[in-house]
Formats: sequence, structure tokens, C-alpha cells
Amino acid sequence: MPPTGSYVQLANTGDAEQIVLFAYGLLGTGYRFGGRNPEAGLDCSGMVSYIVEQVSGVRLPHNAAQIAARTRTIDADALQPGDLVFFNTLNRPYSHMGIYLGDGKFIHAPSSKGEVRVERMDNRYFARRFDGARSLQSDS
Repeated sequence: MPPTGSYVQLANTGDAEQIVLFAYGLLGTGYRFGGRNPEAGLDCSGMVSYIVEQVSGVRLPHNAAQIAARTRTIDADALQPGDLVFFNTLNRPYSHMGIYLGDGKFIHAPSSKGEVRVERMDNRYFARRFDGARSLQSDS
């Protein structure tokens, strides 16, 4: 992990809320492996990197594990809307991700059922595969 201070961070405090609002606007967008824009379809890291770039201008890698490595680790009980959640869905760490919405829910672009949707963090499938939480917000 990079040392403190070299993590990707949002410059504006309101960006996390804007990320959540933008994400809701993508509900129902089709899934496409490698997709990085809503017109062509989105995969999980493509959705997150697209939203973050549109809202804040910050460009993230198009890879969940690389995004995890470049963002600040937080405890799951410290999750705030706009934070990132990661899952081990392919028998490797950080193989899937989404954006935490609050109230125990996250939004993601799953390949199953093929569209951006909201899930509960305590959903049996995702709860067993939860791999950690990260924040784009400053820790100060």
C-alpha cells in the first residue's frame, strides 16, 4: 500500500455526495466487460472510475485491485456514502467493487443480470465475499 498522503483523494468535500447522486443516475445501465462509459456499458471498476472522473476530474485506474491499492483503507463500520466497497468474487482479492450509498447498501455493475443496480451489504452472496472498504475522502 502507498504511504499516507499518496492516496487518491477528492479535492472537494461535496464530491462524495455528488458521486452517490451520479451513481443513482446510472441505475439500469447495461453491463459490459471492460466498459467505461454508460453508452457502451459499464463493468464494476469502469463504473466507479467513470463516476469519480465525471464528478471530480480524478482519473482512477480501470481495475478494482489497482483502485484499492491507490485509496485509503477504512473500517467497514466507518463507511460513508461515496466510499468504495470491494469483494472477492473471482477467488482473488478485490475482483469486484461498488460505491457505498449509506443505509447498508451499495451500487455496482455486476455481470449477473447485466445492469447497474443496488444491493445490500448484508446480502448473503456479498457479505461472505466482502474484501474491505476504501475512501476517496481525506482522513483529516
